[in-house]
Amino acid sequence: MLKDLGIRLSRETLRGMLIRDGHWKAKTQKVTEVHVWRPRRSCRGELVQWDTSIHAWLGERGSDKMYLIALIDDATSKLYARLVPADTTEHHMRVLWGYTELNGRPLATYTDQAWLFRPTLAPGWKGEEPGPRNETQTGRAFRELGIEWIGAHSPQAKGRIERCFGTLQDRLVKGLRRAGATTPEDANRYLDTEFLKEGNERFTVQPANGADAHRPMTKMLSLESILNHVEQRQVTNDYTVAWEGQKWQIPKAAVRPGLRRSTNRIEARLDGTLQTRIGEHFVMLAACEKADKAEIKPEQRRPAGRHVPQPGRSRWMKNLSVARPK
Repeated sequence: MLKDLGIRLSRETLRGMLIRDGHWKAKTQKVTEVHVWRPRRSCRGELVQWDTSIHAWLGERGSDKMYLIALIDDATSKLYARLVPADTTEHHMRVLWGYTELNGRPLATYTDQAWLFRPTLAPGWKGEEPGPRNETQTGRAFRELGIEWIGAHSPQAKGRIERCFGTLQDRLVKGLRRAGATTPEDANRYLDTEFLKEGNERFTVQPANGADAHRPMTKMLSLESILNHVEQRQVTNDYTVAWEGQKWQIPKAAVRPGLRRSTNRIEARLDGTLQTRIGEHFVMLAACEKADKAEIKPEQRRPAGRHVPQPGRSRWMKNLSVARPK
């Protein structure tokens, strides 16, 4: 082009002109990944997006970074959040407890595939779906509360909560600075009394359906019994169970026929107690006092063993004279 017409064109410009005039056929690009836009759920409480963000929420006033566990309603964008010192199952259960007491039980939760939601399965595992035998403590709590768990396969899938964290890392940090919060207690108090109240009044949207899909707690459900660490243990002959390397005694008044060698549900509750269910009642277990180890006496010296000579070398009859009778 430069030699014949004296026109200088870049390679891509020339390629575009040839494609436009039909002299060049561009290769079709294969779409490797598609993120389809998903509309909001129609009812409040139908789906709650759940995630955690680690950030210096208190800035230089806090010694360590804290975790913000947030639950945002998919239909209305109503936010519930708590600042916690660690991203553990216990703190997530405490946040779910507070959300459930305030709103009720949602129909479903939408989270990432973190270890506290999805069990870690062996490579090549082709068993059943996560259930009572192979589920996390959080998954068990969801199942007992009747909450469906949906795991997202990418951050873009739960974009509403991801974008919310981007806003919170700016506005919440500034609000905590103005409030003078220096501890997690101060921060959560500010969240309850000011930030969440004002933010939800300003940014909550009206759902397509005015019905509330949250379900209240029933008499058959107990947050104290569900939101904790639960395992199965066998009752021994002395009516004790083993827990974390220590024996725990079942009270004598709670002993029933057939209790020995039975498998019981043991609950390590968030209030620090250890309880089990016997019949229709929950019983608090008491830690057994560890027996003092017996004093180890110094090893006594064993007496020397009797010398036994080899066959044919015995000398016990040496110098022994026996008189023969006449």
